This record gives sequence, structure tokens and C-alpha cells, in this order.
Amino acid sequence: MSYVARGLFITLEGGEGSGKSTQAKKLLATIESLGHEVIVTREPGGSPGAEAIRSLLVTGDADRWDGMTEALLLFAARKDHVERTIRPALEAGRIVICDRFTDSTMAYQGYGHDLGRETVEKLNGLVLDGFEPDLTLILDMPPEEGLKRAVSRGGAEQRYEDMDVAFHHRLREGFLDITKRAPSRCRVIDAIGSEDEVASRLQEFVLPVIGSWYG
Repeated sequence: MSYVARGLFITLEGGEGSGKSTQAKKLLATIESLGHEVIVTREPGGSPGAEAIRSLLVTGDADRWDGMTEALLLFAARKDHVERTIRPALEAGRIVICDRFTDSTMAYQGYGHDLGRETVEKLNGLVLDGFEPDLTLILDMPPEEGLKRAVSRGGAEQRYEDMDVAFHHRLREGFLDITKRAPSRCRVIDAIGSEDEVASRLQEFVLPVIGSWYG
């Protein structure tokens, strides 16, 4: 799939309870105030087909799927999401903010479920053919703190929160390793602090990129 984006594709990544959804909304408001057209989307989900797959992944027992099955479901959802939501928005020159993308599959399935980097990279190449975000912000905090926040939210989408803490430590290590491997694209953001404090840290990286991208 050959693809050249005209808009800017920003992803927010991190473990459970790291505040991605909240910060996506705050970033949306900040960027819109500068006069840019922005959409916020999420994974798994972001298109009708992908949202249908989401319910299979985030509900039910923790051992409902193995790592490979999860990865296949995620890439099926991602293909639909990119084609129906992300790519049209970027081609229209909009800024896309996505709550999770391929880095989450690498961290959760590749590292957390020990599927391995090579397997996830092969699936990614087959499905997306090199398409990736322009900027990725990884919200980082100790897994125990994130899980405490996530569990307090309640709701039906608790499947990953129910996985053992060792899994969550592996995925945190995965996100940090992803950053080391892609330093020009990824930034680690300390997610400890008030919502406004974390938002300020995000803006420190995002706003200069937007200024140079659309300047």
C-alpha cells in the first residue's frame, strides 16, 4: 500500500490507566484553538468494523484469546480503521490524534504476551506496508499506579486490567524499548501528576511539530 500523508498523524500510547483518552481530548482542544482541523480516534476501534472487533478484545475473561489471536484481531481492526477513518482524514490535511496504534500491539502482544517483535513486525508489514505515525507520545507510569486508576473506572472493558501485574510490567518495558528503537518518532512523557501538568508536557513536544509541519 503506497501512501503519502498530507495531514499529521499523532498517536498516544501507554499502559492501562495512563490517561491517554483524557490527554487526547485536551490535545484536541489545544490544537483546535490554533485553527487546525483535528479528529480524535481510538484503537481497537475508530470505524464501524473495528468497533465490532473491539468488543471481542476488551471484554470477557483475561485468557479469552492467546497473543497471536489478539494480534490478528487487532490488525484486522486496524486495516479497516486506517482505510475508513485515518487515511481519509490525513488526505484532507487534518491532524489525527489516535488513542493507541501499532505500538500498543507490539507492547501488549509482542512483549506482554511474548509473541515477539519479529512476528508483530511481519504482521505490520503485511497489513500496513510501512504506514506509521508521524509522532508518538508514550504516557509512562508505574503499572501499579495505572492499574489502580483503571480499575477505579469500572465498566465492562476490564479484560486487560484483569491480567497479572507481571504482564503489565512487560508491556511497560516494551513501550520503553520501542522508544529507544524509534527515537525520532517517539517521546516518553511522565504521566504522573495532574491532568494539566501532563497536558503541558505533551504540548511541549506536539506544538513545535505542528508548527514545523504546517509552517
